[in-house]
Amino acid sequence: MINDLKKDAAERMDKSVHALKQELTKLRTGRAHTSLLDHITVEYYGSEVPLSQVANINVEDSRTLTVTPWEKPMVQAIEKAIMNSNLGLNPMSAGTVIRVPLPALTEERRKDMIRVVRQEAEGGRVAIRNIRRDVLGDIKDLQKEKLISEDDERRAQDEIQGITDKYIARVDEVLAEKEKDLMEI
Repeated sequence: MINDLKKDAAERMDKSVHALKQELTKLRTGRAHTSLLDHITVEYYGSEVPLSQVANINVEDSRTLTVTPWEKPMVQAIEKAIMNSNLGLNPMSAGTVIRVPLPALTEERRKDMIRVVRQEAEGGRVAIRNIRRDVLGDIKDLQKEKLISEDDERRAQDEIQGITDKYIARVDEVLAEKEKDLMEI
């Protein structure tokens, strides 16, 4: 019973760390990478479709992405979607290929991005702590129902705290890595 709760907590905390990593890939660093455009959707025959389903996205060099639509009429729609994505990107089309140059980040913009990254990381920590709270509540319920002893409850609380500390440390590692990435010129 307690092992199931610990396993569930670890899985949910791992998902929180993974979600944080996904969220941070959307934040632009100085280098071009295809995941930067992952969350952009394009109108395709009346429905919103992820950009990756209507075009090839490649890294041309460290500061340029190329987007090659599978259908020529999609060029304008893709350009419009990239411009409206709030990423501060200005796509340029050359026939059927759209080049997306990434402007260099200014020092002020880097600091703003780090502030945003830290807020995202804190959100990840809060999610992990909420999972801990839920699992500790379940353990208390088990003890109240006399399904486990007080000693088992105390031991389980310590183990859950250890799991929580491990995943919060992983969030801190992800944060440090992203901050380092943002400060590189």
